[in-house]
Amino acid sequence: MADENDDKTEDPTQTRLDDAHAKGDVAKSQEVNTWFVIAGATLVLSTFSGSFGSGIMMPLRNLIANSWMIRTDGAGLLALSQSLVYAVIAAVGVPFLMLALAAIAGNMVQHRLVWSGESLKPKFSKISPGAGFKRVFGKQAFANFLKGLFKVIALGAVMCMILWPERLRLEALIHMDIAEILPATTSLTVHLLGAVVAMLAVVAIGDYFFQYRTWYERQKMSLQEMKDEFKQSEGDPHVKGKIKQLRVQRMKKRMMAQVPKASVIITNPTHYSVALAYDRGMSAPICVAKGVDNIAFKIREIAKQHDIPLVENVPLARALYATVEIDKEIPVEHYHAVAEIIGYVMRLKRGWSSAQR
Repeated sequence: MADENDDKTEDPTQTRLDDAHAKGDVAKSQEVNTWFVIAGATLVLSTFSGSFGSGIMMPLRNLIANSWMIRTDGAGLLALSQSLVYAVIAAVGVPFLMLALAAIAGNMVQHRLVWSGESLKPKFSKISPGAGFKRVFGKQAFANFLKGLFKVIALGAVMCMILWPERLRLEALIHMDIAEILPATTSLTVHLLGAVVAMLAVVAIGDYFFQYRTWYERQKMSLQEMKDEFKQSEGDPHVKGKIKQLRVQRMKKRMMAQVPKASVIITNPTHYSVALAYDRGMSAPICVAKGVDNIAFKIREIAKQHDIPLVENVPLARALYATVEIDKEIPVEHYHAVAEIIGYVMRLKRGWSSAQR
């Protein structure tokens, strides 16, 4: 396993990261979720503690004050229980909704939404003794141990710093009226939770960066994996080369089939051949074929077989080969030179026709 991980030295591609996300494998710190829930609980307690208490106290007070009016039959008890349930839901509904939103926010700030059933599939690694040993004694387990030890020490220190100065006040709670105990304990609890939230923020930030780095290292790829992914996304280079070769061959065949339609072949005797077609009524001559070396010689052979004139013009042949595409008109800057050649060829053809008569 160590050798396999050592081979994965390349940064993951975006495709690899997207696949991991689709499978539910994302960088996630449970400490961030814990921080959001505790911060939400602190906000709920400091904001809704009064309404929460009164929302439950009033129905119970009415219940005790009017207990003699409660019907003891089945329908009466059912109605009473329903009213108490509705009162509790009304009192705790908004606070619990805020806690749920805090839990969702803890996930959303770390990664976008994940909808995947991949984690529900049975995997041998979940029951493998080797994988279990690695989970218990691996780097992640050691990091969790250090994190837990730090949290225990830090929480203990925070609680001591906050509660020790309040020790006399806490002793006095046993002599206080019940109605005064709740505000006092609520204030102290909010103070304590605020300090815990500040301390856990440091833990959450550090743990998130550790979890993200661990996840990123797990997504790294070997050179072979990158080659395989490239083949899947871009196609096998050998297959693409073969397809390109076949396309070039088909293009050559189509081009050679157009050579007999040419009016003239402009050549550079050693390398270039450009076949031009022109009929009266055309705005400009069209290149029907062009090539260098072997293709150029093949164009000349076909031209000789069909009695198509060959005109040697070294600079024009090079210029046309470089600037004109197959089945396209020649550029304007070559009109004059090509017109002279085509005029010359037409005069030759008229001369041959007159001589034959």
